Amino acid sequence: MSLYRCDPGDGESTFLYFAYGSCMCPVDLKRSLGEDVHGRVVGVARLSGYRLGFFHYLQRRDCGALDIVLDPRGEVEGVLYRLPWHLGGLLDGREGVAQGDYRHEFVEVSCRGRVHREVRTYTVVDKLSEELAPNEWYSSVVLRGALTCGLSESYCWRLFERMCWLEARRQPADAKCPPHRRQGGRIAV
Repeated sequence: MSLYRCDPGDGESTFLYFAYGSCMCPVDLKRSLGEDVHGRVVGVARLSGYRLGFFHYLQRRDCGALDIVLDPRGEVEGVLYRLPWHLGGLLDGREGVAQGDYRHEFVEVSCRGRVHREVRTYTVVDKLSEELAPNEWYSSVVLRGALTCGLSESYCWRLFERMCWLEARRQPADAKCPPHRRQGGRIAV
């Protein structure tokens, strides 16, 4: 039996899955998988040698979605799940594997002082040439997952700031400021 397909001792075959985007949120992941996955969270995990970027166009949400990109100095925080083998196809469906949106990537992550090899994650097949801002829904699901599962505060802030920066870059100058701060077409200081 490979490291990719493991049996935790109760007879149920499972696999390890590293989530770094909207799948970090167990509530949202349940929506796709049809099963509660809170109890399947192993813990916060770190993936070295990669960084995050919004290099996928998520057509159904009309916004940018997260991807991992090789970066020798990078590190990505995420959630490590131990999922039942039968959920693998549903997870592939959520990630658009059959449509060529994402593909499996097998990585090594550290979690709770242990190194886990042959962990399934997903990476975008045809990456955008530059990052595309997520919409408010996607941003909130990503942050909810990051906070719920206990990613570091500094990482959550960096993620939040990156999403805000991408959104601000996309909007005209007046739209960057909340409406109550605008006066006569100019931004009030």
